[in-house]
This record gives sequence, C-alpha cells and structure tokens, in this order.
Amino acid sequence: MAKIEIYTKVFCPYCSRAMKLLASKGVTPEEYDITMGGPKRAEMLERAPGRTTVPQVFIDGKHVGGSDDLAALERDGKLDALLGL
Repeated sequence: MAKIEIYTKVFCPYCSRAMKLLASKGVTPEEYDITMGGPKRAEMLERAPGRTTVPQVFIDGKHVGGSDDLAALERDGKLDALLGL
C-alpha cells in the first residue's frame, strides 16, 4: 500500500471530506495538523509550491493536490491505483 500524507487544519470541511474519502478506501494517512503554522506548514509550502490551502495530499511523496483533486481522481477511477489497492 502507498504511503499517504495529508496536511490539515482543525474545523476544515475540505480536510474532513478528504479524510472521509481516504477512510472509505481503508487508508489511514499520516496527518499533519498545521492549524497553528510552524515547521510542518513551512514543509507543506515547500513540498506543494504555490499551494497555501489545506488539505494538501501526497501519495508516495508525489503531490496530488487538495480535496477537489482527490475527489476528481476517485471520479476518474484513478485513485485506487495510486493508493495501491
């Protein structure tokens, strides 16, 4: 199975949506809460240039985007293959 990482903030509905989609696939991502900023926020900004919103999702180190991007992968039937399912 692929390594999934997601940068989130508390009370973010898009983060919740992305987490629910991943959970529906039986995936438990490594979650980084950047609500208060700090080094993990800086890391996200470096890994996902030009992206300042959450969530930001990475699959096996590759940036796949935010909640809408993740949903589009699912809609297009491409998410399972990326997740290694």
